[in-house]
Amino acid sequence: MTSRARRWVLAGGGLAVVIVVALALFVLLPGDPVRPVAAGERTASSPAPPRPTQAEVADRFLVAFGKGDAAAAAALTDDPAAATKTLSAVWQGLGPTAVTTSRTGAQGDAVTFTITWTLGPQRVWSYGSTMTTARTGEDWRVHWDPVLVHPKLTAERGLTLRGPIGTPAVLDRDGAPLLVWQAAGPSAPDPGLAPLLGPVLARVAREQGGADGWHVALVDAAGAEVERLAGSAGESKPLTSSVSIRVQQAAQGAVNSVAKPARLVAIRPSTGDILAVAQNGPAGTDTKALNGLYAPGSTFKIATASAALMAGAANPDTVLPCPGSATIGTRTIGNDDGFALGDVPLHTAFARSCNTTFGKLAADLGPDALNQAAARLGLTADFVVPGLTTEAGAVEPAPSTAQRVENGIGQGTVRLSPFGVALMSATVASGRAVVPRLWRDLPTTVTTGYQPPPRAVLDQLRGMMREVVTAGTGRGLSGRGAVFGKTGTAQFGDGSAAHGWFTGYRGDLAWAVLVEEAGSSGPAVAVSSAFLGAVG
Repeated sequence: MTSRARRWVLAGGGLAVVIVVALALFVLLPGDPVRPVAAGERTASSPAPPRPTQAEVADRFLVAFGKGDAAAAAALTDDPAAATKTLSAVWQGLGPTAVTTSRTGAQGDAVTFTITWTLGPQRVWSYGSTMTTARTGEDWRVHWDPVLVHPKLTAERGLTLRGPIGTPAVLDRDGAPLLVWQAAGPSAPDPGLAPLLGPVLARVAREQGGADGWHVALVDAAGAEVERLAGSAGESKPLTSSVSIRVQQAAQGAVNSVAKPARLVAIRPSTGDILAVAQNGPAGTDTKALNGLYAPGSTFKIATASAALMAGAANPDTVLPCPGSATIGTRTIGNDDGFALGDVPLHTAFARSCNTTFGKLAADLGPDALNQAAARLGLTADFVVPGLTTEAGAVEPAPSTAQRVENGIGQGTVRLSPFGVALMSATVASGRAVVPRLWRDLPTTVTTGYQPPPRAVLDQLRGMMREVVTAGTGRGLSGRGAVFGKTGTAQFGDGSAAHGWFTGYRGDLAWAVLVEEAGSSGPAVAVSSAFLGAVG
């Protein structure tokens, strides 16, 4: 290419650039100033998204309705404020556990659908309804009218689920109302009576309520019933629990008397009835009274004594050493405050809670002896009690001498719950395997059962447990009748702190008390005394 030709090409290129710039100026001048296009913003070259069809809007409304999302459903209507108010009130009044909706047809602007409310076990309410759709500008909207929720609903009326208000939902063992049906379900006349058991009893009452004794009411603005729309006119038959209001009141008052976290479980040995489960405010709302596992301390000496008696290693009158401290194998243990009794009968060592005596007894037993003795006292049994999650304990075989020494005094790897410790005392009292139960008509399932120790062993245990109260570490209960029991102090963590225990029985009442971080068994003995004093 010649230099002349190149000049014409360059000149032509420059002219082209000028034309493009001029055109750009011509296009931009009449419009808005130049600005960046936001992410996702439609430009002149991108088509507008399709607007939802009539059927899509109806389906979106039904999905939001079924989820209980009042705001999302109302946003699809032509009156969101009114729709939100009514939908929220209906959900609050009925309290459904599930709602399903399905479109069944459409004709013109009308869409037909079904609504199924699940209001609890065996409480299902289903019916058909119709919504009208209409265009608002270029968009489809659901025309808001309360009748689409139910054909008889209006802006001045509501829907609510009602039970046989004021009638008993759960009775105590003596037939006194423990929970009463209210509009929102079973509730206790005195919420402070059984803060742990109350929600359990209410949940089971709901589950067992069946189809009777409930209905959906159409109510006016004042809450007065206008019409019964669904349900049954009958009244639910109350459930009867094993709980004794009198014993529960005594238990709750007793644990409330201490500032440290405290838990108490009471069982009737002859029947296995759970009479009371109580824990105070500092213990919180957990269920550790029934399934929390702790080192039981010297309360486990009931099992250690049982193992020694069954093995023939000793009897209550066998004289054994009780030094202030002892080295057994590689493990050195001592008594609380270092007390020493010298050579004393086993029953005295039990009553005074001599660690050195029981550590040596455990060390001389076989690896499975403590585990097997614990099992025969119900400590490894497992039950399914309707409404409750219980765990008695965990006591594994101890192959090493050091582990048997620790386990023999309720430390080491032994872990029991207050429920399990109460079950142990109930077994000694009754002389048979105890199956705990919470309901008269709802049976407990025994997953892992047990056989109690021989009668002769139980008789010997009873004598030693009585001496704990008459002449031993449980003397604080000596004025509360013929009490049989065992104290316990259980170190935890780095060993600088200890929980306090007492377990025992009097007549046909067995119980266990745990006071966390008590430092000694004294507070648990005091709680037990307050409990028995209130029971009478």
